[in-house]
Amino acid sequence: MDWNRTKSIFIFVFLILNIFLYSLYVNRYNEAKDIEVPGERTIEARLKDDNITYGTLPNNIESASYMTAQVHKFTPAEFNNSNQQVKFKDDNNTKARVIFMRPVKLRNVSDDTSFTDFVLANIIEGASYALWKIDREERVAIFFQKTNNRMFYYSGSLKIKWNANNEVTMYEQTMIDNIEEMEQQETVIPPLQIIQTLYAKGPLKPDSRITQMKLGYSTLVKLTRTQVLVPTWEVQVKLSDGTKEEYFVNAVEGKVIEIQEDKQESEEEDWGVE
Repeated sequence: MDWNRTKSIFIFVFLILNIFLYSLYVNRYNEAKDIEVPGERTIEARLKDDNITYGTLPNNIESASYMTAQVHKFTPAEFNNSNQQVKFKDDNNTKARVIFMRPVKLRNVSDDTSFTDFVLANIIEGASYALWKIDREERVAIFFQKTNNRMFYYSGSLKIKWNANNEVTMYEQTMIDNIEEMEQQETVIPPLQIIQTLYAKGPLKPDSRITQMKLGYSTLVKLTRTQVLVPTWEVQVKLSDGTKEEYFVNAVEGKVIEIQEDKQESEEEDWGVE
């Protein structure tokens, strides 16, 4: 018996079987997507009924990979500016609160680039952060770290507070480093399907408008120092009363993510001088 020949035949047969099973799976998946339940309306029609609108959606993102990163441990030596007084907010020195002994004047609080200029000039690894949101009533600006113009939502964050004289009085910072992209590419769920998920689960309210959708990353697994980050859709929504909300959805699995912003600490502690 020619064992090598027999082994080759087995390998070939299993390869053909795998190809057949995969094609069967793909065909059934596509058929399931194309099936229309009698009487069921399309997502576009249901959104229209509730007056939920959106503009041009991203259509060129088909795949993305998971990422890993290390939580940065700060040292006092990194804050060597004599005008800065640093306090670490956890035992591992991963969250720093910095108070300016002499507040730093912002060029123009009405101009978003003023905050970016401040970060570049005064913050450790400032160039790795991108502006996410400004609350001018509360006088707080929030930045997240980024890679390839995709933000790490609440993983590496920077929160800046300024006073009534338009001077920065303090900031809080976390940081991740050793960011690495995993080799395997994952299929990204299209934006309209993400909107359908939010609509089905209830967060999208009638008479609202989706103003922007962006792909970034959020923490999937958080170990002691290592984080696994998953591609995440950020959906920005403007409600009928003018208020704004943000939703985050796992771009690979389609699950709505409840990202817990560190609100309790901000409420319990005074940010500083008014």
